[in-house]
This record gives sequence, structure tokens and C-alpha cells, in this order.
Amino acid sequence: MSVDGTLDRVLSTVPELADPTDVGELPGGLTNTNYKVTTESGAYVVRVSAKDASLLAIDRENEHHNTVAAADAGVGAPVVAYLPDENVLVLEFVEGETQSPESLRRGDKLDLVAAACRKLHGAHRFRDDFDMFTIQKRYLGLVRERGFRLPERYEEFELQVRAIEDAMAVRDEGTVPCNNDLLAENFIDVGGEFKLIDYEYSGNNDACFELGNVWSESNLSLDQLEELVGHYYGEPYRNKVARARLWGLMSKYGWTLWASIQDGVSEIDFDFWGWGMEKYERAVAEFDGPDFEQLLEEVQRED
Repeated sequence: MSVDGTLDRVLSTVPELADPTDVGELPGGLTNTNYKVTTESGAYVVRVSAKDASLLAIDRENEHHNTVAAADAGVGAPVVAYLPDENVLVLEFVEGETQSPESLRRGDKLDLVAAACRKLHGAHRFRDDFDMFTIQKRYLGLVRERGFRLPERYEEFELQVRAIEDAMAVRDEGTVPCNNDLLAENFIDVGGEFKLIDYEYSGNNDACFELGNVWSESNLSLDQLEELVGHYYGEPYRNKVARARLWGLMSKYGWTLWASIQDGVSEIDFDFWGWGMEKYERAVAEFDGPDFEQLLEEVQRED
């Protein structure tokens, strides 16, 4: 099934997309092809899903359900149409300033990041749960089964991963609706507040995973992570900072295997292996670093 053929059928099927004045491909998608369609009445995004998405633990029904919930909460783009037979989701285009890792590292919008996360976390419960411990195991099994590339020393850190899981289990934080993939580019500044887009990996999760993932994806400093946690919780509690930092580590460790799978199956012209190895090298530095044991202790504290 060609992407162009799918787009033509969608344009002729969805009433809001009738008589487009402009159609252009949006850059940046690593698992989908995205188009901006402009009509006399507005602008829309047509998201054509890639094949083999299920290998990456993406469930399109879950994504659709959660995207609607995020929009209802006022933090996501409204859904215009969902065409499961075409693997297509049509959304209203969010006009605003797309963020970058560099813009978030300036540090002047961390309060907006925290506010957007709180708004999303107050949405109606998402359909499914998201647990990076479970997903990392699933990814690892798939990488072994398919013979995909595995970074040197990767499996050496399984004992530390189990130690993180055990330490976090001491304090049950509960779960809230999370995006779980908050790259800087998924934050859109619409004039004093952020909208959050892209709910492929969304699910109910520990709020600190969201904060740690933001820290990891944009490579914020540790001081900025403390500030982000402080904005979110009112104070930079040590156990919350440790929790977010450990989740950030698990994020890097788990998404490394996402990159390995994409390296093995994706037809997109992108250096997935290099992208994953950058994350993995930062994860190794944290596993081997001097703070690891202290973080395990602090995540179990009362404050």
C-alpha cells in the first residue's frame, strides 16, 4: 500500500479535507509519514502509520483513544477522523512554536513543561498502561529473536535494572495518563502554554517517568531536572528527583532497543543506530557513575 495512495483516499474520504489549497509533508517523523493539509476552513495533520508499528509496542486503537482524551483535557490536538483500515489519524494542526532540545535547555520554559504535564496527567484515564520495565523486556526478547544489533555490555546492566525496579516498588506512586515520549518537538508553544502532541506510546504511568523522560530526551542538566520536579510538585523533593532521574535512565536504556529494532526494520532514511547509541552511552555513564547507589536509596525516602 503506497503512502501517496493512502493520502489520496483520505483526502477524498474526510469531509474536512475536501478541496485542499496546499498539501505538504511534515519533517521529523520516525515511525510515520505526516502531512499538513490546508483548506479554506483550516489546517490539519494526516498521520499515516508505518508498517511493523506493533513491533515497537504501538497500538493504534490505544493511541486514538488517548489522543481524544488529551484533546478533551485541553492539552492535545483535537481529533478530526480516525481511519483504522488506512492506518490514518487526522488531527487539527496546532499553530505555534515547536520546541527543540536547545530551546528547552535554555530553562526559561520549564514551568510551562510542568504545567502541560500536570494538565495531561489530569485527563481521563488512558486505555492502556505503559511500563518501561515491561516494554524493555519485550524489546530485548524481540532483538534476540530477530538477531538485531545489541550494544556492547547491554545485558550486563540487567541486575541494576532489577535493583531500580525493586527500589521504586517500595513507594507506590500510582499512575496517571502520560505521553511517555516527550521529545522537545512534541511541545508546541501556543502563546504562554504548551500543547502536547504525539500519543503513540501514551498510557497510564508514573508521573515521574514523564519528567525523567523530558530530562533525558532534551539532555537537560541535573539542576534543570530539580527545577522541573519543583515546578511539578511544588518542591524538588529528593525522592521525586531520584525517581525521575532513574526513570530517565530507564528511558534511555529501553529506547536504545527501540532504535535497534528500527535499525533492523525501518525503511526511513535515518541513522537509528547512531540515535540509539547516543542514548545508550549516556545510560552507561549513569549505570557506572558514582550516584547510582545513592539514587536507589533516595527513591525509597519519605521526602
